[in-house]
Amino acid sequence: MQDLLIVVDMQNDFITGALGTAEAVRIVPRAAELVREFEGRVLFTRDTHGEDYLETQEGRKLPVPHCIKGTDGWQICPELAPFCGGVPIDKRTFGSSDLGRILTELDRECPVKSITFIGLCTDICVISNALLAKAFLPEAEIIVDASACAGVTPESHRTALAAMKMCQIRVTGEE
Repeated sequence: MQDLLIVVDMQNDFITGALGTAEAVRIVPRAAELVREFEGRVLFTRDTHGEDYLETQEGRKLPVPHCIKGTDGWQICPELAPFCGGVPIDKRTFGSSDLGRILTELDRECPVKSITFIGLCTDICVISNALLAKAFLPEAEIIVDASACAGVTPESHRTALAAMKMCQIRVTGEE
């Protein structure tokens, strides 16, 4: 059995860039600690948009260009980049169908016991990928460590954690 840690979108634009928040800055040391100490496999996702971002549905609804491929804002933050160990899973949408396929492959190789999620933003990409993992591997325990997550706002972060609990996702690290 194997345990996985998924680090969701810990990118410069979500921390100190276009969509950065004080809460996101605050979780970086905790996220680095969890990655450093994790004894299983660690995967990273990376929000990835093109120059046409403002012409996409997401861009029309959130007209703040961010995580444009190749820019500094698109990069995994310097505190976590050394632990990335390969190419992150680039995703064009909130939830990554590629992540679902990778989880299925990893489970075939060696059954997945648990998948822990940390990262940004709790209320958009963390919840989307945690629910996606639950759909792809319904018998794996899905965990979200709230101490290493931040939402768009503190209130939306708490709302997302409550929603995930209702979907049988275990939330740890709450204050």
